[in-house]
Amino acid sequence: MFDKDTLKNSLSTDDVYRLVDALGGEPRIQSFGLICATICHNAPGEGSHKLYYYDNTKLFRCYTDCGDTFDIYELVMRALNQQKGIELKLYQSFTFVANFFGYSYIQEKEEKDSTKDKEVFERYKAAQPILPSQKIDLPIYNPKVLKSLVYPRIIPWEKDGIAPKIIKEAKIGYYPVGEQITIPHFDKDGRFVGLRGRALITTEADNYGKYRPIKIDNILYTHPLGLNLYNLNHSKNNIAQLKKAIVFESEKSTLLYRTYFDYDISVACCGSSLSAAQVKLLMDCGAQEIIIAFDRQFKAISDNEFLRLKKHLLSIHKKYNSLVKITFIFDKKMITSYKAAPIDEGKEKFLTLFNERIVL
Repeated sequence: MFDKDTLKNSLSTDDVYRLVDALGGEPRIQSFGLICATICHNAPGEGSHKLYYYDNTKLFRCYTDCGDTFDIYELVMRALNQQKGIELKLYQSFTFVANFFGYSYIQEKEEKDSTKDKEVFERYKAAQPILPSQKIDLPIYNPKVLKSLVYPRIIPWEKDGIAPKIIKEAKIGYYPVGEQITIPHFDKDGRFVGLRGRALITTEADNYGKYRPIKIDNILYTHPLGLNLYNLNHSKNNIAQLKKAIVFESEKSTLLYRTYFDYDISVACCGSSLSAAQVKLLMDCGAQEIIIAFDRQFKAISDNEFLRLKKHLLSIHKKYNSLVKITFIFDKKMITSYKAAPIDEGKEKFLTLFNERIVL
């Protein structure tokens, strides 16, 4: 039997990333741990990125309204109370975290969870790692909201190389109220499950993150990013035929891939972490090789960022390679720019990196 401290101390930064992401915290990996949106006291999409997670202490610190330090269990309690009005006790939060990472529920001797508690856990099953027998359950929104947006030419994205035709096909639009480029997300069957915005104002992007869910008429069009793959509705048939899938970090990378290649096998995980649910989605589509194509997040071979990225990619391989072949597009010759996606700087560079991908 394990206890709360044992579980908490066993969690890697990548583990915490997945949980925070599922709660709507839009985490960003840093050298010390994570920077997240302040879901401890704000709804997803409304807070600033002032919630820090330090891997060496396994603790969060909110640098705005909360102003204090707390662990993963307290974050879950605060986030669910803020988002759903649910008040969990500590042992219930422990159960939630344990279930999320696939551990069996261990009930405290003196505590018994009520029917209401069980309903809470049922409601949040979608946030748990997906096992082969489990069903992925995403929110489904009315797509009529997309008609309320405007659809001008997205000149910055065209300058980056994305074809206007592809932008139109992906229903990329603009939300004047928030001054955001809008990116609708669909599940593998084409159902509308979320709407993300790309902030165009620098101060907004710095304070709240470049990408965040959009709120229109009091509806926040959010969904757990780790339970879906952007563009899979478009690429799934080709993945089934070629038995390969390329996983980029951002939505834009898939649109560039669609611009350059007729036979699209690309998806975006919308972050730098690949979840069990996302692996399952690709395997269910017939993928026998998953090609990780994350950004070049290092300035020099063997610098701290390089070592961190290498460790992160190796952890993905260790987790999933027994289920499916995992290979990596990794710019070890540094032919692309710092923080660039493998496809950002043209078709030729991408093909070079693709053909030289790493097979462990």
